[in-house]
Amino acid sequence: MSEAGPVSPSRKFSDGGMTLLALVVALVLGVVISWTGHAGARRASLAVQPIGALWINAIRMTVIPLVVSLLVTGISSMSGVGGLGRVGVRSLVVFVVLLAGSALASLLVAVPLFGLFPDALVGQASLPIGAAAAAAELTRATPSGVVAFVLSMVPSNPVAAAAEGNMVALIVFTAVLAVAVSRGSAEARAPLEGFFRSLADAMTRLVGWIVSLAPVAVFCLALPLTVQSGGSLVGAVGFYVVAMAITCAVVTALCYPVAASGIRAFGRAMLPTQLIAASCSSSIASLPAMVRSADALAVPTRISGFVLPLAVSVFKPAAPVAWIVGALFIGKFYGVELGARELGVVALASVFVSFAAPGVPRGAFLLLTPLFEAIGLPAEGIGVLIAVDLIPDMCATVVQVTGDVTATTVIARLEQRD
Repeated sequence: MSEAGPVSPSRKFSDGGMTLLALVVALVLGVVISWTGHAGARRASLAVQPIGALWINAIRMTVIPLVVSLLVTGISSMSGVGGLGRVGVRSLVVFVVLLAGSALASLLVAVPLFGLFPDALVGQASLPIGAAAAAAELTRATPSGVVAFVLSMVPSNPVAAAAEGNMVALIVFTAVLAVAVSRGSAEARAPLEGFFRSLADAMTRLVGWIVSLAPVAVFCLALPLTVQSGGSLVGAVGFYVVAMAITCAVVTALCYPVAASGIRAFGRAMLPTQLIAASCSSSIASLPAMVRSADALAVPTRISGFVLPLAVSVFKPAAPVAWIVGALFIGKFYGVELGARELGVVALASVFVSFAAPGVPRGAFLLLTPLFEAIGLPAEGIGVLIAVDLIPDMCATVVQVTGDVTATTVIARLEQRD
């Protein structure tokens, strides 16, 4: 998914290309080993699986401190900017509303799409040892009902919530903490903001190192998975890419009537920006084009100059699409049934956790690790999503830039009414 970090398009394409190449090699080699049935080759393919598992564990290691630090610094800084005027507050509200709309649209499109998922591919991958039992235990231990779910959102012990990977409860606590930090005096706020900003910087750098190992890790995850599934992963990945593209197209199209500038005018102004976004798969590289689109839509410079950089940094309208479609895909391939509650958790998290997505390539996917585990999905599936993200990322970046400009036009219209 498109990120807002300082990563050049050429570097990003190179990293993504290497990861995709590693996946292709693993798929081809896995299919050959599966078809030949060579016992020695099968044992060798399984021997590399621990390397991929180590990479997944490294991701798990970074998620909690990364989410907390980024969420605190993001909300605190936005609240500080918002305190300078109503534009900041309205930006936050519009971002959340549009993210919720993206999540709802993604659910309405992706769930029926995955109802068409070929039966021959369902459950072709086996869950890691102990994952099925853990998921069953989680289901038994989780209170059912809307009231119980709402109550579980407020942690009685935030440290325990972090240790157990309860992301929704942790996000609620962190968001409230960030607002409390932003309301303090400048002297009281500075040490805390400095600490979390330094932690966020260090964790982002650490995540960047981990992500740079993605080609090796993806190969070590995909090879044994392809051997075990008999090559079904190839067809499943193709279905996922198509589903992702369709869902992105629908969410992008829904931005047109929402934009406060008219459908035709918005389409004409956005087309050059969307082409640039698709070609470079980078929202920050598309920022100058977004500014030109906003100018063409007669958005005041004082609005676009504030909202667009803020949106590129923290607003991720493509996150609900990527997370919901990704969860449905991994669920189908591993044979894990996702009900309304599980999909609701993913959708809710995509609205609020996406604000904490690190600015590194495929960084938003790293936040899926505890969410997947919370709904009974194997974290190993994230390696597949990262590997094939090069193509869906083009569609997701179009959603990103279209959503950014849409939010800017809506905020401009609200300001004009006052």
